[in-house]
Order: sequence, then structure tokens, then C-alpha cells
Amino acid sequence: MSRFNRFGSSPKIKVLREGFNGMEYVDWKDVDSLRRMMSPNGKIYGRKRLSSSAREQRLIAQAIKRARFMGLLPYTSATL
Repeated sequence: MSRFNRFGSSPKIKVLREGFNGMEYVDWKDVDSLRRMMSPNGKIYGRKRLSSSAREQRLIAQAIKRARFMGLLPYTSATL
């Protein structure tokens, strides 16, 4: 069995949005979509789990870190 098949076939999460000037971005204020990219413990999922490119993964990580800094997302789980 493949090592990367353990998560099953999950639907791809829409990561990037199209801006007014045609550039794509990840909105750090969209907490619901960012929470789907994190584990219940607060860790950011990897590229294989999210099916994202390296550029998209960097944008996701940057958006999650901004949301954490602004207090919209927790750094760790509240149940720990």
C-alpha cells in the first residue's frame, strides 16, 4: 500500500481566489476555509493532504500565520 494513500480520496479544497486585478490570493480573514487546512491540534496540513502546489502552500501558511497573529485562529488546540 502506498504511503501517501492513507488519507483516502478527499475533495480538493479551493485555496486561491481571484482578485480584481487577476492575481490569485488566500484571504487570511476567511477563517472557515483556513480551519479546513489545519488539523484539530492546530498544525498546518502538508501539500499532499491539501493537493496544493509549493506556491499555494506558501500562501496558505502565510495566511494562517497572519490569522493566528491577529487572533482569529489559535496557535494550538484549546483541548490540550
